[in-house]
Amino acid sequence: MSTNPSPLAFVLVDGPSRKTGSITHSPFTVGRLPENDLVLSHPYVSRRHAELILADDGCYIVDQGSRHGTFVNGKQIAARQVIGEEDTVHFGALDGPCLRIGALEVNPGSTIRDIISQIPEVGASGTTALERLNWFFESARKLKAGGAVDQILGALLETTLQLTQVERGYVFLCNDAGELELALGRDDHGEALTDEETLSHGAIRQAVDNASEYILTDTLSADPEARSASIVAHSIRSVICIPLRKHRPGAGRETELLGLLYLDSRLRAGSLTQIDNDLLRTIATDAAALIDNANLAISEERERRYREELNIAAEIQRSLMTTRLPTLSWAQVSALSVACREVGGDFFDVIDNGDSLSMVVADISGKGISAAILASTLQGLIYSQLAARQPLTTIAEVVNRYICSKNIEKYATMCILRLTPDGRLEYINCGHVPPFLYAGTCRRLEESNLPVGLIEGAPFQSGEVHLTSGARVLIVTDGVTEAQLPDGDFYGEEPLTAPPMAAASLNDICAQVQTACGSLAADDDCTLLDVRYLG
Repeated sequence: MSTNPSPLAFVLVDGPSRKTGSITHSPFTVGRLPENDLVLSHPYVSRRHAELILADDGCYIVDQGSRHGTFVNGKQIAARQVIGEEDTVHFGALDGPCLRIGALEVNPGSTIRDIISQIPEVGASGTTALERLNWFFESARKLKAGGAVDQILGALLETTLQLTQVERGYVFLCNDAGELELALGRDDHGEALTDEETLSHGAIRQAVDNASEYILTDTLSADPEARSASIVAHSIRSVICIPLRKHRPGAGRETELLGLLYLDSRLRAGSLTQIDNDLLRTIATDAAALIDNANLAISEERERRYREELNIAAEIQRSLMTTRLPTLSWAQVSALSVACREVGGDFFDVIDNGDSLSMVVADISGKGISAAILASTLQGLIYSQLAARQPLTTIAEVVNRYICSKNIEKYATMCILRLTPDGRLEYINCGHVPPFLYAGTCRRLEESNLPVGLIEGAPFQSGEVHLTSGARVLIVTDGVTEAQLPDGDFYGEEPLTAPPMAAASLNDICAQVQTACGSLAADDDCTLLDVRYLG
């Protein structure tokens, strides 16, 4: 650290007040206590909020454990961070006091009147640079007041058109593909502009490719090589292109292109002082940070709404899956379903028809919302077919025809059971994990068909067994048998055939699968259903 650090000028915007000063020593303290070098009264500013450190390699901002944080270019800092003339520092909140160092060249002890006297008159327009500074401060207020991107862009164009006295202004923003698209255009009378054909796209390309502003105040007196074909073709007299860039966290001084500010005149040459150039660059930097913050806020709001809608969908699906299991003297049914995401593609249902008990377990291909939508549709379709006592083969044919006719590139595996009080069990398995029958020993119900939704007109055949008193039938989806173990293998079907499984509850089976998988997160929905025949 320098023993005699060079003073740095700063501009502070704190609500309606504007303050210009200099950092003459290090550390330079900021906070609410009166002994700080820079005293701020904002309620989110801590008593000892931050320090500015002057070093040989630049100026650093260091948060002093403040309650609400310190922000550089809209991002909260965690530790010491270097700041330069391109950076803005907010204390306590993004709408809190804003500081920029090096905004004006000042000498120690300079007063505000001394600083103003150093700013030259514009001359041609008769407007003083002080008035232009006021425009800048007003634009900062407008930009911070407007939360939406279109409000920020409108304030940006209004201010820069006043500052530069040009005829047209446009703002381009990058789309998801990284291409510039026109977001807003206005002329010096405030009228909307939508035609971008007459702009200098050569100047835009140069500004983007070089990652720096392109300013040509008089194309007639400029070097012919500096005039692009579009400038000549559209008789553009002055043109200004300033990239809108944001700082990438953890990338040092590297920036990412957000968009571009384009200004031009076709009737008169421009006249910009160095102060004007600095203000333009400052306004563009602030606007870029605000656009980025506004986009983040919009994305967060969209994500919040998406999560809300997803939670609603999950609640609806849980309601559909909340089947009231019948209480019968001759059979006992249990079921359990665990989705790996908020909504899943598995479902089960149980219907007591009086003279029989019908049960279905199905698994839709894929995961997430698309699988959940089809699952809900098929659940309603199968429920109506079971309630109408349709033959199991007919139900499979109807479901297969329905999925194939929709051309949705989805299929489903399912297993339907129909049990009568005399122990007769009819089942149809459409590509599903074969059910486990526990009756003394464990065996599989092997009769199987293609999954529904694969081949239109596919034939389906059911199977039949007779259960003895105490027998149990267990159906699981492949989320159980294909649960991944830490060694990369699957849980498999073999553990389900072990003798203890004949008496294990569904919760016990799920607990054993989770124990075997360890800390690995489930990557598929798990559904289990069993029926015990009591005789």
